[in-house]
Amino acid sequence: MTGLPRVVATDLDGTLLRSDGKVSDRTRQVLADLDAAGVEVVFVTARPPRWLDHLADTVGGHGRVICIGGACVLDLASGETLEICGFDDDAVRAVVTGIRTALPHAALAFERPDGVAFDPAYPKREPALDPGLWSVPVEDTLGTLGARGPVSKILALDPARIPPPGILLDPPEDIRLAQEEFFTAIRAAVGEYAHLAYSGAVGLAELMPPGVDKAAALARWCTRLGVDAADVWAFGDMPNDLPMLTWAGRGIAVANAHADVLACADAVVGHHDADGVAEELATLLARA
Repeated sequence: MTGLPRVVATDLDGTLLRSDGKVSDRTRQVLADLDAAGVEVVFVTARPPRWLDHLADTVGGHGRVICIGGACVLDLASGETLEICGFDDDAVRAVVTGIRTALPHAALAFERPDGVAFDPAYPKREPALDPGLWSVPVEDTLGTLGARGPVSKILALDPARIPPPGILLDPPEDIRLAQEEFFTAIRAAVGEYAHLAYSGAVGLAELMPPGVDKAAALARWCTRLGVDAADVWAFGDMPNDLPMLTWAGRGIAVANAHADVLACADAVVGHHDADGVAEELATLLARA
């Protein structure tokens, strides 16, 4: 077959997955067809590893997922972590000190490839996790025996300023303005020690180490495969996808994408609830 990219990289939530967080039968079949055609499909997501197990049968024979916003490359089939990026402990302490000083009511969480830790005030929205993960301020977990890997992402939210649980891709104006105010304060508090990656969760600041994002991780992985950016198609919906869409030879937005993504994309496909990514890829396969 000819005319196919060598790699298809796609975000998950709001892009490949439907609103219920599932892969449709149509998308599942198209992904299998791509794998059979020799195209490597790589999921590139802000999700941590613990939110990916149920997708293991959709990533083809290679099983690779770039997760935690580019900080980790995971082989879902084997459970092996292939690559880890993270903050050093001094940078983590600087970020935490900055936020604690500027926004003392903010609740923090640390994401690591091998687990997570939450401030006691952080909302308990993952009931399946050990309640002990909320037992102490997150900075107290640095250097402890149970924290085997580096902190790859720092989450910050202010419980008094965010809406109830859930993701709103188009929040009301008052919520949007409060969110921007919160994000501005967070950026000032962390300075050069971290950058903010927005994946769509209202009121949640996702802080990544400098130089760590979806594009950098995808570029490293494609270098290992011997694949140039020109041979990569990337799909996304939120601002944290923009570096990846810009890097790839073809960067494509779904119809429900953030305005900034729609403005920068090379093309726009259907809504994620209408299998927009799968329909575009099916058309590509039919033409090849």
